[in-house]
Amino acid sequence: MRDIGVDPYGVKIMLPKAVTYLVKLNSLSNIAANILKQEMLSLGAEAALARSSLTGEAKKTDCLLIGNSSQFRLLEEKLQIQPFGLRDLSRQLSCALEDYSRENFRIKLGKFNLNLSKRPQIMGIVNITPDSFSGDGLYPGGGVSRDRIVAYANQLVRDGADIIDIGGESSRPGARQLPLKEELSRVIPVIKVLAKRIKVPISIDTYKSEVARRALDNGASIVNDISGLRDNKMSGVIRRYKAAVVIMHMKGKPTDMQKNPVYQSLIDELLEYLGSARDKALSAGIYRENIILDPGIGFGKTLKHNLEILKRLEEFKILGQPILVGTSRKSFLGKILNLEAQERIFGTVASCVLAVKNGAGILRVHDVKAVKEALKVFSAIEKR
Repeated sequence: MRDIGVDPYGVKIMLPKAVTYLVKLNSLSNIAANILKQEMLSLGAEAALARSSLTGEAKKTDCLLIGNSSQFRLLEEKLQIQPFGLRDLSRQLSCALEDYSRENFRIKLGKFNLNLSKRPQIMGIVNITPDSFSGDGLYPGGGVSRDRIVAYANQLVRDGADIIDIGGESSRPGARQLPLKEELSRVIPVIKVLAKRIKVPISIDTYKSEVARRALDNGASIVNDISGLRDNKMSGVIRRYKAAVVIMHMKGKPTDMQKNPVYQSLIDELLEYLGSARDKALSAGIYRENIILDPGIGFGKTLKHNLEILKRLEEFKILGQPILVGTSRKSFLGKILNLEAQERIFGTVASCVLAVKNGAGILRVHDVKAVKEALKVFSAIEKR
């Protein structure tokens, strides 16, 4: 519009009409759904309902609203005077669309400031384990010195990592649970040294509140929790240290998560889980700007599930939080490419670029340099 010389006031009026949304509402009463349809039609928009809701055969229906930004804003005003729960729905719609359009993501962690609005952030993986699925474990008991682990983390930072993620317990399918004492002995000495030597935030990959507490006390500033805050003490620890948290969806536990995972409606279930976990974190006093959500690629998901998540990742924007995606070297790539974990670098890069295009703000990867270069090219193209 600017290029063709449209008046600035005209741009302001017309731009909302150029942005179309599809909004799915679950389980509305027939009365509310039919009122909603009439209101949408009156605005030149549309609402798709189940036929059985129109004939009276069913008492409830899902509903797909189809309209532009301007029409939804007018709808919110019209619903304010309607009964049957539509007034509350107006508020929910307003919040949902505001969250979906949110782009200014900044995470402040003491001296660190991660600006996800400027570019996606890369989280480099440091596994201090003997049984990492990808074969990259740096395990002191296997003859790897602490200095070598620190040097490896430093190299990831030089390669372009914005965050270093330290993990002491493998979360590969079928992995055994590690005793607390052993996990602490693996990660805390490394975090103590790294916190003094690198100039990027350190994340602790753990679902145990005591490991998180000790890590935060020794210089970490992010907790990457694959269990989605199942440890009742975890939220309190994160709040106390004003840390950030990555809340991930996992179906089951690593020991059983890949035993025939089934979903009735994959994306709906993930959105509901992550939305509830976000609200739990907020209720516990964790700052909203410090909450990151992860749909959990490979954690209780089949190949088909993982591909659907990546394809529909943009829908997670409705939660209004930055999204972290971890596809790096995972088995779903191996099933597509028929390659071992260490050979999946090109598959990883492709999935990472697609994830960013569809809304990911943070990528958790092993091959930092390759992903960094791919994103640089992608960004140059996008900015044209």
